[in-house]
Amino acid sequence: MRFKSFINKKNILIFAGVIAVYAIIQVLRNFYILDGYHEITLAMICINVMLAAGLNLITGFTGQFSLGHSGFMAIGAYVCGLVLLRMPDHGGFFLGLFLGACGATIVGIMIGFPTLRLKGDYLAIATLGMAEIIRVIILNMHITNGAAGLSGIMRMANWFWLFWFAVITVVVINNFLRSSYGRACISIREDEIAAEAAGINSTLYKIAAFAIGAFFAGLAGGLYASYFYVLKPDLSGFLKSVDMLVIVVSGGLGSITGSVIAAIVLTVLMAALQSISDIRMIVYALILILLMRFRPQGLMGTMEIGDFLPKLKWLKARRERSES
Repeated sequence: MRFKSFINKKNILIFAGVIAVYAIIQVLRNFYILDGYHEITLAMICINVMLAAGLNLITGFTGQFSLGHSGFMAIGAYVCGLVLLRMPDHGGFFLGLFLGACGATIVGIMIGFPTLRLKGDYLAIATLGMAEIIRVIILNMHITNGAAGLSGIMRMANWFWLFWFAVITVVVINNFLRSSYGRACISIREDEIAAEAAGINSTLYKIAAFAIGAFFAGLAGGLYASYFYVLKPDLSGFLKSVDMLVIVVSGGLGSITGSVIAAIVLTVLMAALQSISDIRMIVYALILILLMRFRPQGLMGTMEIGDFLPKLKWLKARRERSES
């Protein structure tokens, strides 16, 4: 039954679109139409998609205002970087990604227990403090090379891994949100008191959302370390967390599709404004102000791409007959 419900026009069209995007970009790369500058932009798009999807799960769907996402990314990046410095091969690459993502998850759970009982601005301040603690620890540890950061990391990540890890992130988070656990998280966002009255352990589900978001942030950090092969402690700085939050809010709180679109648009925008570096932040800020003025709910609001795609009628009728 689950397999039959998965095979519908929406999923077929979405999957075909994903394959088409990958194939088109791959052809452009093979014919050298996309140069190194464009490939760096594509890499940042994939990384930002992973970060934004994870943060949207925490902030947009569970309603927890977090400003510490960059800390989880930094943990994943440094763990993966340290592993690759000692094991510069594909085994080290996958081991570094796994350990980095797990390390970020463990830290997320450890911090989640004492902080996720907080709400709103208090939670934002607590998670911001957590990210700053991570930055200071990285800055003062000998193994992370302090303020000089890490360099010479083997470049194992490429367009293939970046793209498909971003797709996997979106699929996993979307499926989680469509499960009973995801609906519990959404109910906490809508009315936490009512959710608890219905028997939902709000603290448990907050920590679960926090852990999943931290896992994919750590995974994105590992890919960042392996692609750019240089790491600095400011990776977990306040501005990086704000950048992620801007993407989530611009795309729409409660829309994974919005996070993907906003990550693409804002990353391309920042890359295009590099030529006017003196005023690019002013232009960037003005665009965001106009977006919030005329589209305060974000580009997609709470809509997903599947809402614009009709189901295959014959499959729907066949499923209804089988259920009856």
